[in-house]
Amino acid sequence: MKIITAIFLCAICLTGCDNPFAPRLDTSLANSSSILGDQHQIEGVFQNFKQAYAFQDSTIYGQVLASNFIFVYRDYEKITDVFWGRDEEIRTTYGLFQNVQRLDLVWNSVIASSVEPDSLKATITRNFNLTVTFSANDIVRVDGYAIWTLERPQTSEIWKITRWRDESNF
Repeated sequence: MKIITAIFLCAICLTGCDNPFAPRLDTSLANSSSILGDQHQIEGVFQNFKQAYAFQDSTIYGQVLASNFIFVYRDYEKITDVFWGRDEEIRTTYGLFQNVQRLDLVWNSVIASSVEPDSLKATITRNFNLTVTFSANDIVRVDGYAIWTLERPQTSEIWKITRWRDESNF
């Protein structure tokens, strides 16, 4: 009888209380700012690019690249520029994300900036430092400049990278 009474008293005490095994969703964070940037601003694209590298997240990475994206780098051995499109860029970066322990990207100064009067196209040259950690004994440091062309169809839409020319020591 004591057990039934104890269960009854517990049931009365827990009536109206949250289930301790299924707590209510904490909405206090709903109004806090996201770690992702607002791509309606050019700086938001840089922030999202950095976060994609930090979290090695190809989904975030894909969201900063336009469908007509082109990557360009200089092959100094062949003395030619090498180009590839968005699909190859996503595959290459996904491979990088899968084969490293950590990526630390630091965006430094904006060296040059040109934004068209209609704010639909911008070209930004920015210095960066990237530390690629493959293992504790295998760390590569890349320094250089990213020359980005960013575009958006209308001023109410988000910026995306349409062209990235890599001017780094890698």
